[in-house]
Amino acid sequence: MSDGSFTRFIRMFTLVFAGEMIFSLPFHTARFFRHTLLEVFDFSNTQLGDVFALYGITAMISYFPGGALADRYPARKVMAVSLFATALGGLYMATIPGGMGMAVLYGFWGISTILLFWAGMIRATREWGGRLSQGKAFGILDGGRGLVAAAVATLAVIILSVYLPVDVEAASAAERREGMQSVIWFYAAVTAMAGILVWCLLPDGEDAARRASDNMLARMLLVLRRPVVWAQAAVVVCAYCGFKGLDNYSLYAVQVLGMDEVEAANFTAYASYLRPVGAIAAGILADRFSASKVVGVAFLLAAFSYGILAFAAPSAALQALIIANILMSFVAVFALRGVYFALLEETHIPPHLTGTTVGLVSVVGFTPEIFFAPITGRILDAAPGLVGHQHYYLFLAGTAVLGLLVVIVLIGLNRGQPWQIRAGGAT
Repeated sequence: MSDGSFTRFIRMFTLVFAGEMIFSLPFHTARFFRHTLLEVFDFSNTQLGDVFALYGITAMISYFPGGALADRYPARKVMAVSLFATALGGLYMATIPGGMGMAVLYGFWGISTILLFWAGMIRATREWGGRLSQGKAFGILDGGRGLVAAAVATLAVIILSVYLPVDVEAASAAERREGMQSVIWFYAAVTAMAGILVWCLLPDGEDAARRASDNMLARMLLVLRRPVVWAQAAVVVCAYCGFKGLDNYSLYAVQVLGMDEVEAANFTAYASYLRPVGAIAAGILADRFSASKVVGVAFLLAAFSYGILAFAAPSAALQALIIANILMSFVAVFALRGVYFALLEETHIPPHLTGTTVGLVSVVGFTPEIFFAPITGRILDAAPGLVGHQHYYLFLAGTAVLGLLVVIVLIGLNRGQPWQIRAGGAT
């Protein structure tokens, strides 16, 4: 491997590792250890959903200004600060605060994980991919993040299992608390480690003074009035609903499939190894065909899988079908995440507008952070058990069908709407 290739590998690895660890404390703890978290913090699904809604509100406020910052300042410094601040929040979470404390913490995390991190990571990834390998770049980013998530979650499950007896159902409240605290401390340490890697291994990038000379208001106004950008944001809304939907799979495994909480955590952790498969394969196909076509097919597969899960009742005869459709929905969701930002190149977003565009797409596209958990928490609590989960999957199927329709609109809008660029800036 040449020095140039090795440097590119190191930079992408750093982006991948940091890009997943920044979200590990707020999301991994609930995704992979949801049942244990609910028990230890004494939360209902609705209460946890409301906490996530506060994260979504502060994150939404942070996306657009964060995009403007990404077009001005080096990613290395601001991303490292984000990672260190998020890790500090983990130390507070390990004290097992009450509802108000968790609400404040998740509100803080909405800022720490987004304002100085998100758009900078997307811009750095687009620059890494160049003009011809956007699908590959974003597929590696998301697929690699999935591999990191699964590997780190596997280690975290081992840590949790050390504190629980062989008969997990017989675990005491103290054993569950100690196990959950150890998992949180582990994630905080790994997040801080990612901050060190970002600080030491990522370059400063383009000259900040030159970028700061651009007219920020002109960039923002141009992006705001492009329908194709709003359509791309709607695609991300529907795709992100699918990704947020994975948060309840471990609960489904416990309440419907009859697994214990360790088995359920292991199942979702192992299924997460499909993320690099789905994302990287989607990225390769997006470079060969187009990102919009791959996104459309992924929405179609997701709608089919959710439809099966919405009507299937667990039985010995249907167990394999249910598991297969769960895994198919994982692949479809990971494919969507792997390529929806590759649409930036397909829709001809100028490179110097990357951060600002990502800010707008994200502030709209990630609104499920606000509404998804409260809605689905209420769906699950309104009809506990199988019926509630069937209603939940029916809701997910509806979002996937809507996503497919939006992709069709996006393809139409993308025709004959070139960006107009002047030497002095965007118009």
